[in-house]
Amino acid sequence: MIFKRHNNIDFSKGPVWKCIISQAIPLTVAQFVQLLYNVIDRIYLGHMGEGHSLALTGVGLTFPVITLIMAFTALFGHGGIPLFSIERGRGNKERAGRILGNSFALLSVSGMILMLLCFIFSKPVLYAFGASDTSFVYAQRYLRIYLFGTLFSMIATGLNGYISAQGYPGTGMLSTVIGAVLNMLLDPLFIFGFKLGVSGAALATVISQIISAIWVMRFLIRRDIPVPLIKENVKLDKRITIDICRLGASNFIMQGTNFAVQVVCNSTLSVYGGDLYVGIMTVTNSVREIFILPINGIISGAQPVISYNYGAKDYKRARAGINFNTVLGVVYTMFAWLAVIAFPHFFFALFSEDILLLDAGIDALKIYFFGFVFMALQFAGQSSFQALGDAKHAIFFSLLRKAFIVVPLTLILPAAGFGVKGVFLAEPVSNVIGGLACFITMRLTAYKKLK
Repeated sequence: MIFKRHNNIDFSKGPVWKCIISQAIPLTVAQFVQLLYNVIDRIYLGHMGEGHSLALTGVGLTFPVITLIMAFTALFGHGGIPLFSIERGRGNKERAGRILGNSFALLSVSGMILMLLCFIFSKPVLYAFGASDTSFVYAQRYLRIYLFGTLFSMIATGLNGYISAQGYPGTGMLSTVIGAVLNMLLDPLFIFGFKLGVSGAALATVISQIISAIWVMRFLIRRDIPVPLIKENVKLDKRITIDICRLGASNFIMQGTNFAVQVVCNSTLSVYGGDLYVGIMTVTNSVREIFILPINGIISGAQPVISYNYGAKDYKRARAGINFNTVLGVVYTMFAWLAVIAFPHFFFALFSEDILLLDAGIDALKIYFFGFVFMALQFAGQSSFQALGDAKHAIFFSLLRKAFIVVPLTLILPAAGFGVKGVFLAEPVSNVIGGLACFITMRLTAYKKLK
């Protein structure tokens, strides 16, 4: 009865905006609760009392490792979803099923390998990311437990998109809601009740990831959904693997460059500002993750609709999807930007009330969010390239904003006299340049061809 199936959304019928909204709302909720896995940890850790600033700093130092894991999840999971949707639009369910099975195999193998490698090299990696002798203790405690959930996290996150791509966004939402609610219940129990601190936060996250993975798998193996996951398709096919990696490369690079940015930011801040500013960056990234969720929800809702209609050669509907995706994203990011500028203290205090963090962190938060609206243009262009299978442009613009703009600026601006403010200033500069370049190119190339 838990898995009683509702009618799925037909991407070929009705107003395109309605199809996207029907997908985007539950997927935004899903994105939000997915973020709660880590954000709830930080909120509780930020209110532990004495020493909580170092706990936040320690967890922040693990972000690059977690981002690396999510990069491979995006490569092998999200890389297959546009291909899966295009094949469904063409009516080729057999090949769509092989893409799903191949994606599951890639996620499973890479999950085990990543868990072992990250566990073995955790100490030198954390010090390379900017850990001090005091913050390393907290970072290691959190990461060693978190890594045991690597396989389950990759399966839950990487395969959940295949549920929504078949027109079941509500079920996809529940996949993450269940795990997040469990995480919220277990966090205070383990952190404060059992007095496990950062170890308790990591343990709660791992248990939640396991439950989410079980939910996703139980739904996908059902034979009464359009394209189920069957044993015969769970194998590595060279051609399909190449196609998945080709299109997923842009997701991987986007996450991978986030990894590089986090490493450079933490190491630069440890030099110019010490553990205090690494903690401030942890809070700033947490606020950004919350505000970027609706954009991800809109993209996740629009991509399968655009891909499906592109595969069905209904280019008018594909163009309508891109237009709506762009307008909705710009309107939302404008309001989000204004909210942060107007109420910075409120958003920063969600994660920490430490006076030292608040005094320096509010100004850093305002700088970091300046020009946030241009993020909508970056995501609109990027997601459109992916939805239409344009791997070349998707990869290039994944690299441009982070690797070619943010990383160099993060190193140059502090040394040029901006100090720690230069680290936070690199983000808005990249948003403006990268966002405009990506969106304009998309309109002049991929969009223009949809006639």
